[in-house]
Amino acid sequence: MDQVNTLRQKAGSRWLAFLGIVLAILGAVFTGVLWHSWQLAEETRSWVETPAKVLSSQVIPDQATPNSPTKYRVVVRYQYNFGGAVYHTERIRRSDGPKNNREDAEALREEYTPGQALTCWVNPEDPAYAVLKHDNRAALYSIWFPLLFFGGGLRMVWGVMRRKRA
Repeated sequence: MDQVNTLRQKAGSRWLAFLGIVLAILGAVFTGVLWHSWQLAEETRSWVETPAKVLSSQVIPDQATPNSPTKYRVVVRYQYNFGGAVYHTERIRRSDGPKNNREDAEALREEYTPGQALTCWVNPEDPAYAVLKHDNRAALYSIWFPLLFFGGGLRMVWGVMRRKRA
């Protein structure tokens, strides 16, 4: 009977160690994803601030398949001068995506009227790449959550290892 209890304890310890390793790995992966997202959001803030002019702005309905819901893409075409060359682009943010409802898309489009002078940020390494708005820094504010899983997973493994030594 004592041997059965010992086997159960070993199996339980192995299960806790495995679970701890999985939690730590998942926490590390999601921490890395959020860190990378924050780095991308920060990168545009170091790009060169450049005057730009809106050429056109429109909302384009987009439906991936006949049965999927309609989404709305905001297309703002603008031009800017950088390094003596004129560039044209349509990128508002680095990570643009369609809007789920037309009202939100129209509200964003109304921020950009043709002929409007505004500021864009130009990537000095690739002057054809510019944005009108910086991405959100929220990823850094949320990074604590997956770090809890990482730390908790490591703590589980440490507890199992400490128990084996005792």
